[in-house]
Amino acid sequence: MLNVRSIWNGAISFGLVSIPIKLVNATESHSISFRQIHTEDGGRIRYRKFCELEEREVSGAEIGKGYEDADGTIIPISDEDLAQLPIPTAKTIEIVAFVPGDRIDPLQMDAAYYLAAGGAPAAKPYTLLREALKRSNKVAIAKFALRGRERLGMLRVVGDAIAMHGLLWPDEVRAPEGVAPDANVTVRDKELDLADALMDTLGEVDLEDLHDEYREAVEEVIAAKAAGEALPEAPEPAAGGKVLDLMAALESSVRAARESRGEAPAEEAEVRPLPERKAGRATPKEPAGKKSTAKKAAAKKTTASARKTASRSAQGTPEQGTKKAASSKSTAKSTAKSTAKKTTTKKATPRKRSA
Repeated sequence: MLNVRSIWNGAISFGLVSIPIKLVNATESHSISFRQIHTEDGGRIRYRKFCELEEREVSGAEIGKGYEDADGTIIPISDEDLAQLPIPTAKTIEIVAFVPGDRIDPLQMDAAYYLAAGGAPAAKPYTLLREALKRSNKVAIAKFALRGRERLGMLRVVGDAIAMHGLLWPDEVRAPEGVAPDANVTVRDKELDLADALMDTLGEVDLEDLHDEYREAVEEVIAAKAAGEALPEAPEPAAGGKVLDLMAALESSVRAARESRGEAPAEEAEVRPLPERKAGRATPKEPAGKKSTAKKAAAKKTTASARKTASRSAQGTPEQGTKKAASSKSTAKSTAKSTAKKTTTKKATPRKRSA
């Protein structure tokens, strides 16, 4: 049995079956608590409980509960008054239904408790309820009273124990009105594919590996100040900025996630970088208003042809390649001159006829 103090003793009402149980907290807080102090001298700041009528400080044993009426009258309410409430859930967890677990909205989840069997006589009915919940793959919905109010609960099996989650009443859960963006947004299939790829890359996590880094950092600061040492330096904040290109952000996120996991980029990955432009592939355009003449065009074509011939010739022996390259350059020059003369003659002929 857990070495913790029970916060409520009663029974589970399961039809005509009554199971004595003890309610214990299933969770605990590891957060660091601070005291309020006087900043000038470090003295503790305390809140003292004072009686307004007697004008004196009172102890905890003298303090009880009271309800303030509309006219300011205080009506005393004792623990005995609450224990004798005329409802069946005052000291009983009353199971009212069994439903599939997915019927419970996580928004309704509240504090968690373990139900411990209250002695040897409770072992048999406790085990019966636990095995019935296991076999049915359902959870039990129950009502119980705790801390001055009736509550809703959900019983489920955790290991060999029965746990109970406090549930908010349905009217205590707000509707998500006004939370979603007002603008109409269209999400493309490729964006969804990249989001899926990012989720797959991040993968699953063992929750046991997660820990409270904030608490650890606070403990380091406290230890450093107690020892009179320099405080640990804060890391540089991550570079911020607006996400202007969602696709680029998703692609970068997938790559970063894969690198952090030590994975090499997959060949068939959904994220593919844009092809780089090869230098020299695109021919620069000439400025507007300046057209190339036929003479220049013919000379460029001839020179390019000569260069190709020289390149092919260079694949032989060094001597042959040098001779062939020189011959090709000479041929290119003569061919260019010849072509230029022919082009000039062709252009000049129409002018003579028109004259």
